[in-house]
Amino acid sequence: MQNQITIHPDICNGRPIIANTRITVQTIMEFLGAGDSIEEVLEEYPSLKRQDYACIQFAAKLMANHYEVRKVG
Repeated sequence: MQNQITIHPDICNGRPIIANTRITVQTIMEFLGAGDSIEEVLEEYPSLKRQDYACIQFAAKLMANHYEVRKVG
């Protein structure tokens, strides 16, 4: 999961994103929360792969922890 979700302050305002995309974890979670299936989200975002759904695990961990974005270097 660590390699599939990245946070960088200059990309999408520092929101967690799926690695090598500009698709935020929040976007995927909102689609799923609205009742869309994984297949529907994959159709909407063809650059995603099924293994990119690490964001579900990430969201679950986020609910238990707090993260902070800090400027690098």
